[in-house]
Amino acid sequence: MSLLHEVFTVVLIGCGATLFMDVWLMFLKRLGVQTLNFAFIGRWVGHLGRGQVAHAAIGKAPPVRHELLLGWLTHYAVGIAFAGLLVAAAGAGWMAAPSLLPALALGVGTVVFPLLVMQPAMGLGVAASRTPSPLKNCLRSVVNHAVFGLGLFLAASVIARLF
Repeated sequence: MSLLHEVFTVVLIGCGATLFMDVWLMFLKRLGVQTLNFAFIGRWVGHLGRGQVAHAAIGKAPPVRHELLLGWLTHYAVGIAFAGLLVAAAGAGWMAAPSLLPALALGVGTVVFPLLVMQPAMGLGVAASRTPSPLKNCLRSVVNHAVFGLGLFLAASVIARLF
């Protein structure tokens, strides 16, 4: 497999896994469960570009132009980066013969990013400690990232069969 083919495959796996997670989030939203607000992710990233990392409350920070689009692009870019991390850790051969355990482990492992970086930087506290239900929010994050991990495996499995 050429380097270009590997990179293309990682991009497809990352996008597929992120899309799988998005379908899960839409399902939760239809059930009345509060899900991610991608505009706030875009707002946070937009302010990062201006040198501001932490906010008392991201919802009260000044809006950033095209923040919803920026949030969605960031969401997919992170999904691609995590797919690249999985392939780097498991080896390029994983793409040809994907297995569930490495994908699920990486998916669940990536929950440290929102719990320890994004939530505190957005004013929600470490592991959502400043929210009304921190444990529920943490569990929801773990489940969402497990779904992403499952998406990594499913996307890689489909792509391995097609290519």
